[in-house]
Amino acid sequence: MKIAEKMIRDVMTRGVVTASPDTPVKEIAERMANQHLSGVAVIGAQGDMLGFISEMDMVKVLHKPDLKRLTAEDIMSSRLITVAPDATLGRAARIMGEGHIHRLLILSEKGVGASQRPVGILCTSDIVREVAKAG
Repeated sequence: MKIAEKMIRDVMTRGVVTASPDTPVKEIAERMANQHLSGVAVIGAQGDMLGFISEMDMVKVLHKPDLKRLTAEDIMSSRLITVAPDATLGRAARIMGEGHIHRLLILSEKGVGASQRPVGILCTSDIVREVAKAG
């Protein structure tokens, strides 16, 4: 099987670390540093996806004088690019390449348990790892 034909579910990093909109930025930064995370999903009270905070989102707010008072909602990116777990790596690579995106959020399929919930993340490093394995 070609790498491009592999399903995202077989390559993605399962599980997504989440925060609520009112979580302080400092707490999110600590979580990201301690768990070696490149990002955290921001989830609403009903479990709905509100946004995502990447390392770059953290870097962008470093100069703000009120950094201590900022919450997840203040710095999250709400422009989310999502794909289903049954999409192919080829499709994911195309989306990432065209949008200059380093990670895609993988949402559960509609009609499967609690649909449209984050179930994983696919990073460019996950794709690189697959290319390396293909040898």
